[in-house]
Amino acid sequence: MIIPGIVSVTFRDKTVEEILRVSAACGLQAIEWSENAHVFPGDAEGSVKLREKTEASGLQIAAYGSYFRLLEEETDQAFKQSLLSAKALGAPVIRIWAGNVASKEVSAADRMQLVERANRVVEMAAVEEIKVALEWHRNTLTDENESALRFLDEVDHPNLYCLWQPAIGLPMKERCAGLHELAVRKKLLNLHTYYWKEEERKPLSEGFPEWRQYLAQINRQEDRYALIEFVMDNSTEQLALDASALKQLIAELN
Repeated sequence: MIIPGIVSVTFRDKTVEEILRVSAACGLQAIEWSENAHVFPGDAEGSVKLREKTEASGLQIAAYGSYFRLLEEETDQAFKQSLLSAKALGAPVIRIWAGNVASKEVSAADRMQLVERANRVVEMAAVEEIKVALEWHRNTLTDENESALRFLDEVDHPNLYCLWQPAIGLPMKERCAGLHELAVRKKLLNLHTYYWKEEERKPLSEGFPEWRQYLAQINRQEDRYALIEFVMDNSTEQLALDASALKQLIAELN
């Protein structure tokens, strides 16, 4: 079952209350709360209040969108602060980033350090029964299918997964292949849902031909969230249109 929702950083400048109100009005059912925008690392009290507000609005918490990166200079304590908030929020998933350098530019030694670091933080999250998902993003180790899938194999931890979104610069064939492989390996969690054309935001409805191909790659019976991000013009009116389009896509699967 695919559940429609939103990534809160889509409206970074709006309050929690405004985001909850507009999301519910659009018929969305879940939110990935974004760190440093609407929830903050180490703020357990604020995270509990945010969870209560979300539940009172009738929405589910899809994930905690952290900006923690697997970098040598970052300490385990930094991740612990994000994990503390994710737990207090009641998030089933915490999103992290696989470094900040394109995969082709990462040395074998640096890559192994990232593997070791990933194992540490993924195990920390496993203790709290929270899944860890890598952002599927350029200028990280998940910027290409081969690198991302190899990194999952190198870490080799049952609590490490990926989110997925259409990668800029990759052709449709490669996008679909990467998504299919994640699904087959049971390493796919949520989808970040948007449509860009030549790096320009467009209405999601214009991306139906692409998104039908993406959704054909996954097991549509498995539970996951499809979360709207990058709304054209940062417009709540466009969010309503994109939400309607997303719900239509989901209805087609049934």
